[in-house]
Amino acid sequence: AVEWLTMARIVRGQVLSLRKQEFIEACIALGLPLHRIILRHLAPNVLGPVIVYSTLTIPAVMLLEAFLSFLGLGVQEPMCSWGSLIKEGAEIMEEAPWLLIFPGSLFAMTLFSLNFLGDGLRDALDPRASKD
Repeated sequence: AVEWLTMARIVRGQVLSLRKQEFIEACIALGLPLHRIILRHLAPNVLGPVIVYSTLTIPAVMLLEAFLSFLGLGVQEPMCSWGSLIKEGAEIMEEAPWLLIFPGSLFAMTLFSLNFLGDGLRDALDPRASKD
């Protein structure tokens, strides 16, 4: 619910650090309009960390939603959720263990996949990463 606050801090920190870079000071010295500096120089440099953070935030939000649904506080009955599937499987685990094993393992694989995607994007989009 308050994930946008962290995103705002990331964007603000990036803009404050980029503001002191030589290429931004050169743009200001050349008299470029502010909208051009923002669109041409600041936005592309801020976009990488925003994409990476968004990709790494999705699994955390999915896990939170599944936990709330498992407790019965999340998505209600006509809708389906990872947490509600795992809860239903846990209730009848002795008769049908696959109803717990398959949703749980697929949910774990989804979370791992999204985390690996976020790590890969961070490595690809990080301008400070060393190119070996």
